[in-house]
Amino acid sequence: MDNPRKLALLSLIKSDTQECYTNIEINTVLTRAVLEKSDRALYTLLYLGVVEKKLLLDSVISQYSKSPIGEIDVETLNTLRLGLYQLIFTDRIPDYSAVDESVSLAPKRSKGFVNAVLRGFLRNGKKIEYPANSWERLSLEYSMPMGIVDLLRESYGDTVARELISYQATDFGLSIRVNTLKATPQEIYEELKSMGYAPSYSKYADDIIKCSVPASEIKDLIDTGRAFIQDESSRICAKAVGAVANEKIADVCACPGGKTFSMAIDMENKGKIKASDLHKNKLSLIEKGAKKLGIDIIDTREQNAKSYLGEYERYFDRVLCDVPCSGLGVIFKKPDIKYKDIDSIKSLPQIQYEILKNCANYVKTGGTLVYSTCTICKAENEDNIARFLSESKDFECVDFTIGDESSKGGMYTFLPHINGTDGFFVAKLRRVK
Repeated sequence: MDNPRKLALLSLIKSDTQECYTNIEINTVLTRAVLEKSDRALYTLLYLGVVEKKLLLDSVISQYSKSPIGEIDVETLNTLRLGLYQLIFTDRIPDYSAVDESVSLAPKRSKGFVNAVLRGFLRNGKKIEYPANSWERLSLEYSMPMGIVDLLRESYGDTVARELISYQATDFGLSIRVNTLKATPQEIYEELKSMGYAPSYSKYADDIIKCSVPASEIKDLIDTGRAFIQDESSRICAKAVGAVANEKIADVCACPGGKTFSMAIDMENKGKIKASDLHKNKLSLIEKGAKKLGIDIIDTREQNAKSYLGEYERYFDRVLCDVPCSGLGVIFKKPDIKYKDIDSIKSLPQIQYEILKNCANYVKTGGTLVYSTCTICKAENEDNIARFLSESKDFECVDFTIGDESSKGGMYTFLPHINGTDGFFVAKLRRVK
C-alpha cells in the first residue's frame, strides 16, 4: 500500500516546482496509487487542504521557524505545511501522530528542524498571530491573496466580498449529465440509487444528477456513453444557449467539450455544431467524447477565437463564447487558481472582449450570442458586456431563466454562497439587425 501522506507531499512539491493543476494531479495520483478508500480520502484532504491554506500555513512557519521561510528548501517546507495542516485543521489525527509522521517524511538533514517547529507550535498552544487590519486578517485566515480580496471588494462591496472570501464549500460530489440520446434521467437516478448512493436532481437542470460517488464507481456509465461528468455551472451555461434541433451553432472556445456535448444532446443530435479551440491537441477530447456519446453533428477546428473567419459571417443561429478567464468562481474546488499573478488576471478582460467582438460577426440576424465565464470578477463579466453593447448597436440583451433564477438585463452571476454552484457568469444577447 502507498503512504497517503507521502503522496500528498510529493504532489505539493510538484505544485511548487512545475506547472500543476490540483484536479489533474489528484486524478493522476488516485489512478496510479494503491490505497484503501480511507487513505484516498486522506490524500485528497491533505493535498487540497495544504494548497488551500498555504498563506496561513506559511505565516505560522514564519512565526515559529528560526530560518526565514525563503531559505527553507521545498521538501522541508512542504513537510512543515503538511504537519501544520494536520495540527490546525484535522480533528481525527492525533497531534503526536501528525508530528511523528511529518518528521518521518522530512529529509534526514531537516528532521530535527521539522520536529522543533511543530513541537514549538504545540507548546505555544497552537497560537497563531494575525494582522490587526481586518481585511489582512481575513486574507490570512482564508489564505486569499490581498490582490483578490481587493478585486472582490471592488466588484461586490465589502459585505458580499466577506461572504465570498469566507465561503467554505463542503460538497464536492459529481455532477453527472445524462445523455438523453441513450438514457433517461430517471434511469440513471435509479441506477445510482441501486448502487447504494443518494443521488439528487439539480434544481437548475433536470438532466443533471448530483451524487457523492467516486468517478471510478460510474466507469460503466461513462464508458457506455449514457452520461458524462459535467459541472452544474457548465450545464447551466449550455442550457442558456437554448440550442434546438436542426440549427447551426458555434462553440468557439470548446475544449474539453462538455458544453458542446450538452448542446448537441439538446439538439437531439440534429443540425451542426462547429467546435473550435486554440489548442489543436485538445480537440481529440471532443472527437473521442462525441463518438462515445453517439453524437455525430460536431465538427472540430483549430482556431484562435480572436481571428476573423469570413466564411462564418452571419452564418450561425447561435454562438457560444465561453471565454478563457481568471477562474475565480471555482477556487473553492481548485484552490491553486487563487495564487495566480493578479496582473495576469487584469489583462484578461481585453482578450475576452476581442473574442466576443470578433465572434459576434458570426451570428445571423435574429440569432443568439451567449458570453460566459467561470469567474465572479465584474471586469471580466458585466463590464465587458457593457462595453460590447456600447460599441455594437446591432445587439441587445435577452432575459432568460434557469430553474427559479431569472436574469437581470440578460445577465446573471451565480455566486457560490447564494446558489450553491461554482461562481460563474452568463450573458445572453440577440442580433436585432
